[in-house]
Amino acid sequence: MDQQQTTAPAAAASGSKATDKFLHKEVSAETSPERLSAIINDVLAGLFEVIRKHEITYAEYDALKAWLIKVGEDGEWPLWLDVFVEHEVEAVVNKNRQGTAGSIEGPYYVPGAPELPAECTMPMREDEDGTRLLFQGQVRAVDGTPLGGARIELWHADEDGYYSQFAEGLDIPEWNLRGTIITDDEGRFRISTVQPAPYAIPTDGATGQMTLAAGWSPFRPAHLHLKVSHPGYQLITSQLYFEGGEYTDNDIAQATKPELMLRPTPRTDGGEGNEVTYDFVLDPA
Repeated sequence: MDQQQTTAPAAAASGSKATDKFLHKEVSAETSPERLSAIINDVLAGLFEVIRKHEITYAEYDALKAWLIKVGEDGEWPLWLDVFVEHEVEAVVNKNRQGTAGSIEGPYYVPGAPELPAECTMPMREDEDGTRLLFQGQVRAVDGTPLGGARIELWHADEDGYYSQFAEGLDIPEWNLRGTIITDDEGRFRISTVQPAPYAIPTDGATGQMTLAAGWSPFRPAHLHLKVSHPGYQLITSQLYFEGGEYTDNDIAQATKPELMLRPTPRTDGGEGNEVTYDFVLDPA
């Protein structure tokens, strides 16, 4: 596809959009002063231990301050935290979940995607690049009860690794490859979309500066983002990956899990592209 592009999307622009959308999100935490004090003290204690262990120099300390300032100037705190920290928060939050495993939300979620029926095609351009993908399955409770009317928020990158609403300079429609699918009476869904590609997190900003300086790969494997919910059940935020795909073993965000792997096969109904099946299991609230 010949995407109309004046300049390549910059990390700073992408990060700033993530920051702007996060600032419009309702954020609150009922944390007591005692708990907050304990958390902050432990964070500082861990940092002090790193300083002592590695005998940090003043030059390195000043470089750290300059880099921290640049992360803020680039608007990349949501990007940096979601790539390098969120996977540990997710593991703690979902450690007792019996149903579908969770994964990180990441910085590119946008609420309010258009509602679509159980059998649907994701919003996309007429000439959307990429291998066609039929994504189907069922949402049910841990006791096996089908959950009709469940909501599946689905979003993912395109064939070039870009997310709609986060790629300035590219002509990508606002809700491209974003939708909220409502399951049928048996909790089933059948979604036509395109298979996303692996992509590198932005490398021209502060996050990329740190990643490349440390000699790490900036790539994430191809994945689908999902939020699945139903009244009376716990919402699950997760990602689905493609078995055998690049970077599944060295995801920069450390968010892959064996139980979240999809196994694409050629479509059995004669349609174009591949198909995958995945069932979501929700824990009671």
